[in-house]
Amino acid sequence: MPYTYTLTSIIPATPQEIYDAWLDSLVHSEMTGGEASMSDEVGAEVSAWDEYIKGRNLELVPGERIVQSWRTEEFADEHADSIITVMLEETDDGTLLTLVHSNVPDEHKSYEEGGWQSNYFEPMQTYFGSLKGGAESKTGKKVRRVAGERSKKTTPRAKAASGRKAKRPVAKKRKAKPRPKVARPSRKKPTKSRGAKKKSKVRRGTRRH
Repeated sequence: MPYTYTLTSIIPATPQEIYDAWLDSLVHSEMTGGEASMSDEVGAEVSAWDEYIKGRNLELVPGERIVQSWRTEEFADEHADSIITVMLEETDDGTLLTLVHSNVPDEHKSYEEGGWQSNYFEPMQTYFGSLKGGAESKTGKKVRRVAGERSKKTTPRAKAASGRKAKRPVAKKRKAKPRPKVARPSRKKPTKSRGAKKKSKVRRGTRRH
């Protein structure tokens, strides 16, 4: 039989920031790591994690509550859609996010036993924590703009596009260092040996009378 469970987590962001991020396709992809298609209109179809999860917006209260129908690829045809209700309450440390997941097929317990924590809560804490280190904003509209700029660089689509090989920089030719001049011993060409010069000229003999 389908069952219901409730999970909570503290996210370092305001309720409005989380609300806007959840319903923004680019930011949802950025903070979870899986491509998402979201909308801030009631009745619109939504998907997450590369369409592993599909559903529809059922109820939206800005900065307070998000209700969506969800079903994964593992749901059998006879399984009805499950329902997630995300409730946001401001606290001193950020926002208390309370998730109620209802009408979950009995055999699908992995979502409760770590699935939500590893695929949503922990990535969201890391994502919003990194935003706090940069430009911080008090309005959800501002955060959406800032987060959107970040997502253009690191969304799954952007990563695929950046997989092209970059041109290798051409190495600059190094100037050859002048070699030190070394005096080389001069080599005289060997002269051909000639007969020794006669020390004295041979005198011609005189005739005797």
